[in-house]
Amino acid sequence: MLNHAYERALLVACEDVALADGPLSELPWAEFWLNPRMLRGSDFLMRWSQGVWSEKRLIEAVNATAQFFALPYGPSGVAPEDPRGVELYFERLQAAGLDDHKRPDLLIFRREDQRLAERLVAELGGEAELPFTPDEDDRVRRLLDRAVLAVECENSLWHAARMPDYGKPLNEKRIARGQPGLAKGAVLPTVILKDEDMPRLAAWQRRERIPIHIWHVFFDRAYGIGFDRARKLIADGLIAPTVQTFQAPGGAITRKSIFKIYYHYAYELGVSVTEPALKAQAITDKNGHVLPYVTFDGGELKLSNEAVAMLAQFRHRVPA
Repeated sequence: MLNHAYERALLVACEDVALADGPLSELPWAEFWLNPRMLRGSDFLMRWSQGVWSEKRLIEAVNATAQFFALPYGPSGVAPEDPRGVELYFERLQAAGLDDHKRPDLLIFRREDQRLAERLVAELGGEAELPFTPDEDDRVRRLLDRAVLAVECENSLWHAARMPDYGKPLNEKRIARGQPGLAKGAVLPTVILKDEDMPRLAAWQRRERIPIHIWHVFFDRAYGIGFDRARKLIADGLIAPTVQTFQAPGGAITRKSIFKIYYHYAYELGVSVTEPALKAQAITDKNGHVLPYVTFDGGELKLSNEAVAMLAQFRHRVPA
């Protein structure tokens, strides 16, 4: 059981933790203490960096349109990029009693509401203060009144178009229910929805009356799907849960279910005009141990015409 927001935020699937097992675990920085929790290898910092990078690319892609702009709303989008500051950020979030308060990562607005939204955020102290401000605050209420869409962000370390089963149709039958699908173990782009997030996102969407979409970023493209559509696919048995074992920075192991929604059911959100570069980084602990890790630098995502047309269909909510 993970009770600290910092531990939950840096969960990594064990199959993705390259240094957790085997001979590579003998590397001197495979057990690195950071403020003071232990990071098993570079994977945790790399995944955190990847998440920050992908949210920024989505914000830039929306802001590059003439019709819309985006603001970070959840904690990950405005948390420090410097790994030394990440834990202190979550300590403050927990002290404010908001560490378990699930918010979508981004809010999307129409361009004509940009000045109002930016003024409200400035009154709160800037984007970095938004996660520490309760939704009951009048300025946050007014901000939400103008939002047309909320976005939950996910990302993957894959070139989607190079995945082995990319382009294959859903023409095989699943034995259990005779539903269209692909062979077990197929490797293709998916949009991920975490089982544990579903009730909290559903509660937020119901309370705020703002639709949620899930946007999943790959190196070369991105896909999106409506939260309600994703839940219906799951309820209809078209998408089965996948159980993954996760490891937190402190070493705690937990099992969680996720839903990998075939990209066939999603809309193409955008394509990479310029792909990101991989940039080497490192931090050093108080004993002189060096922890190298990889960050994601640059790149540009352009929203598809389909995504822009989809956004144009949404209207801001009527204040209660």
